[in-house]
Amino acid sequence: MYYMGINDQNTPPNDAQNPSSDSPSGTFVIPDIEPFDAPSSPPPSSMPSQDFSSANVFPDPSDLSSQVSQTQSSSLPLHQTVVVEETPENISLPQGDTSAMPSQVLPENPIPPLNNDILPQGYIPQGLMPNVDQAKADVSNGGAPPTMQPPNDASQFQQKPSRGFGKKILIILIILFVLGGIGAAGMFGLRMIQDRQEVTIQYWGLWENPEIVAPVIAEFESQNPTIKVRYTKQSHRQYRERLQAAINRGDGPDVFRFHATWVPMLKNEIEPIPADVVSPSQFTSQFYKVAAQDLLAGSTLWGIPIMIDGLGLYVNDDIFSAAGLTPPQTYEDLLAVVPLLTVKDGNTIITSAIALGTTNNVEHFSDILALMMMQNGVRLTNPTGREAEEALLFYKKFANPTDPLYTWNSLLDNSIVSFANGRVAMIFAPSWRVFDIKEINPSLRFRIEPVPQLPGNTVTWASYWVEGVSSKSKHKKQAMRFLQYITSKESVIKLYTEASKQRLFGEPYALVELANTVESDPFVGVFIRQAPNARSFPLASLTHDNGINDRMIQYMIDAVNSLDKSVPPSQALDTMAKGFQQVLSSYGLIGGGSPR
Repeated sequence: MYYMGINDQNTPPNDAQNPSSDSPSGTFVIPDIEPFDAPSSPPPSSMPSQDFSSANVFPDPSDLSSQVSQTQSSSLPLHQTVVVEETPENISLPQGDTSAMPSQVLPENPIPPLNNDILPQGYIPQGLMPNVDQAKADVSNGGAPPTMQPPNDASQFQQKPSRGFGKKILIILIILFVLGGIGAAGMFGLRMIQDRQEVTIQYWGLWENPEIVAPVIAEFESQNPTIKVRYTKQSHRQYRERLQAAINRGDGPDVFRFHATWVPMLKNEIEPIPADVVSPSQFTSQFYKVAAQDLLAGSTLWGIPIMIDGLGLYVNDDIFSAAGLTPPQTYEDLLAVVPLLTVKDGNTIITSAIALGTTNNVEHFSDILALMMMQNGVRLTNPTGREAEEALLFYKKFANPTDPLYTWNSLLDNSIVSFANGRVAMIFAPSWRVFDIKEINPSLRFRIEPVPQLPGNTVTWASYWVEGVSSKSKHKKQAMRFLQYITSKESVIKLYTEASKQRLFGEPYALVELANTVESDPFVGVFIRQAPNARSFPLASLTHDNGINDRMIQYMIDAVNSLDKSVPPSQALDTMAKGFQQVLSSYGLIGGGSPR
């Protein structure tokens, strides 16, 4: 039996599991990418220690050579989206009333200044000067002039306050009180006028047609008659760049969809969600752990997801039935079935067991290889070392003509097209690829299984989209109210129901409490059951961001393809790691180009 050793550190740092309130508010910190214990997995301390000198983390397929020798004798187009009301790059959407609330203006110097003179001019207190007539009489009688004596009562020197002064103060206080009351009433009245004034908020979506979103918007508008919502389905082409440009011009959407990995790119365009919309504690309890890791930085929440998605193992029922095999649950199982499912004519592959090993015709290859690395204990911020080399070589071996497991090459059709046409038995793909496969071959019999795992550790992949509010919105209060509404339980159920009227299923629920409603669905169920153990990283395919994901993926493409030129895997990964760190540093995810 092949045993695949696991890195002893299976539990991520505390800040990756539960975003700490100690993190600076509003600072996006990418979680350390280490495998974490699945709920059903034993704690790391209970796992047998591994001797890496004698056992590979991924199975060594050479032990199957005898079995292989016995058994061997016996560009899909981009996701089709009808763009309804697609907006050009210089989009200028009308905004609602943008009048600002006037600030309260108080009169200058509302209290008149007091007089600086203490005594009125010419005022002499009584008793201070002598009696003139008496002095004359005394002198005429031969007496001496009277001697001036100070008054006995010192109070004669004190000014008695005017009775009108107190009245003035009282009048001033009354006036101020009245003015303050009028001002407060005016502010309250203005707020009521603004709340009753109709505004229009713009909502940019990507994948859903307007008729799917329309019923939810209609219900929101009926409950909020002063808020109108205009939904526009955008094209994915240069969407991220057009979104940022429109927001920074001041004519962008109020509410918009963005990929969960885009937060570092859009941190200046996204308005943090206040706690009265959803608090951090509510968010962590209502959504899957991966959403908190991606969207919650300390107490700052950047977006709310409606959906969740990732990778599943698509299996051709007819090919497996003909071979009498069951879908693999582990990588050991996968190695065992590959030679049994591969059909060749000399060196020509007629039927492939699984689409792995190349970059040009394996859709979502970056998601797949990133998943394998995380399952093998690789820290993707610095993907070097033995575990990273093993994962890279394991992925590449299925396209190596000298390897006994050779089953795929770069000359075959796109993996999605090949699967739809029955030319490959298994592929890794997200849920929405069901629609492409059904469109190509409606009669194909297939199922979706969980992705294979290594013993003792369960790690799955997440790639999903999020709703957020623009930091430049002129109607943030109304936009937040709509965001809260459209991500609510009732609204996402309505969206799923409306989407299911047009296709096989809607977007898989991001809310944990709705998992039991779809976990038995033949197409959606797998992705819901895998969500609790899902991890993400900016190596998500087909985000079309021309930014963090696409730049990182290019370094991964170069690393995989360099092995065909006899570049040692350690050297290929060292170059890839330096490229990763350069990209991550440019978005502030790691400091100084050093891995976290």
